[in-house]
Amino acid sequence: MSWAARRTIALAGLALLGAWVVAAVAGLPDFGHPRGPYATAAVEAAVRQRHVTSAVAAVTFDIRGIDTLGEELILFCAAIGATLLLRVQRASGEVGRAIERRESAAERTPDSMRVVGAALAGPLLVVGVYVLAHGHLTPGGGFQGGIVLASALLLAYVAGRMVTLERAQPVDVVEAAEAAGAGAYVLIAAGGLVFATAAMANFLPLGTTGDLLSGGTIPVLNVAVGVEVAAAITLILTEFLDQALLRHRDE
Repeated sequence: MSWAARRTIALAGLALLGAWVVAAVAGLPDFGHPRGPYATAAVEAAVRQRHVTSAVAAVTFDIRGIDTLGEELILFCAAIGATLLLRVQRASGEVGRAIERRESAAERTPDSMRVVGAALAGPLLVVGVYVLAHGHLTPGGGFQGGIVLASALLLAYVAGRMVTLERAQPVDVVEAAEAAGAGAYVLIAAGGLVFATAAMANFLPLGTTGDLLSGGTIPVLNVAVGVEVAAAITLILTEFLDQALLRHRDE
């Protein structure tokens, strides 16, 4: 197929997709006027029954908490699969040589990138912790906070702090954190069967609405997901970096 034909097909597909997107957006209800009673009922249940001010957190970690467990395990399995596939392609002794390659690459990082990356890594880490801890009170949560925490480590890499990244996040600790986050969610879900009436049922004190220590099991599940997401993304990132550096060395 010629390039002209491919370009024509691609443009036609994009035009059709764009038309569908415009039609979907035009059909959305006005802001503040959701269709159906579910949105209003979810907000009321979040505040009155679960003592949290984030309806998204109440839906994610309570009303449809079993679905969230499946989503977390998908990322857990994806990180394990990526790690296994990448590690079998190299010998164990090559890991140390990859670290040496990181150090030499860090020396060639521009000073401006070092300064900006090092200056932003710390604040981004604080933001990630805040988003994670307040996910049941404000917009955010475990998935978002975990990504922000992993991004702080990515900034450390961009800044050329290869040795810092390796020391701050040893692979064994990252693997243990990922397993602990996923396992904690499963245990809390099973705790509803033991201490309450059903899986994912709340069995912790709800506290006062608006306080940091409120919401029962919701903030605990929030933290568990955040730990698992941050560790999984960091593990995948570390494996990709090692693989890229080893291939560059071979070339």
